[in-house]
Amino acid sequence: MTAQDVVDALWDNRSEAELTNIRKRLKPEEESFGVRMRILFDTAKAHVNLPLADVRTLLGHPAYEPRMAAFCILDFKARARKISRDERQALYDCYMDNHDRITTWDMVDRSAPRVVGGYLAGGDPAPLMELAKSPNPLRRRTAMTAPLYFVHSGSDTDVATGFEIATMLVADPDPLVCKPVGIFLKHAGERDRALLHRFLADHASSMPRVALRMAIEKLSAEERGQILR
Repeated sequence: MTAQDVVDALWDNRSEAELTNIRKRLKPEEESFGVRMRILFDTAKAHVNLPLADVRTLLGHPAYEPRMAAFCILDFKARARKISRDERQALYDCYMDNHDRITTWDMVDRSAPRVVGGYLAGGDPAPLMELAKSPNPLRRRTAMTAPLYFVHSGSDTDVATGFEIATMLVADPDPLVCKPVGIFLKHAGERDRALLHRFLADHASSMPRVALRMAIEKLSAEERGQILR
C-alpha cells in the first residue's frame, strides 16, 4: 500500500462533470482530477493503514484530491479506538507540518477536530492560540474547528478553551473563519447553555450576522428573537 496506489485509484475514478463542480471552489491554478467526494472518502478509508510517510507524500501532491484523501486518512487514523498518545502526536505533527498544503475549507473540517483537537484535548492550548493569531484564514479556521472535538470528548476546561478561541475570532469577517465560530458556538451551547448565553451577551453585537445566526440555531424561538432584536 503506497501513496501511488491512492493516486492511481483516484485518477481511475475521475469525471469531467465532477471536475467542473470541484473547480468552482479551487483557485484557478490548482490542479484537480474531478473525483466525487463519496469515492474519495471510500478510497481514503480503504487506505487507512497507509504509512504516515506515504500520507506526507500525498500531501505534497499538486492536485486537490490526493491531498484531500491524505487529510481524510489522518482523520480515519485518529478515529481508531485504541490509539496511543504517541500515535496521536504523529498524526498531529503530520497535519501541522503540512498546514501550508491546505488550500480548501473542507481539508480543515474533515481532519482538524479529531487530529488536532484530539491531540490537544486535556493539554496545552497554546498551539490553538497561535493559529488563531495567524494572518492565514485557513489556519484560523483550524484554530476554531479543532475545538469541536472538545465539545463531545473534552473536559470543561477544554470547552472553555474553545470559547476563548471564539472570543479571539468573534469579529473575524472572513467567511472561512466566522462560520466556524458560529458552528462551534452552536454545538458548545448544547454542552453548556449558560456559557453560550454569557458569550452572546458580551459579543452578539460584534459578530458577523452569519456567525450569530449559526450560533443561536439550536436556541428556542423566543431566545433567538431576544438576541436578534
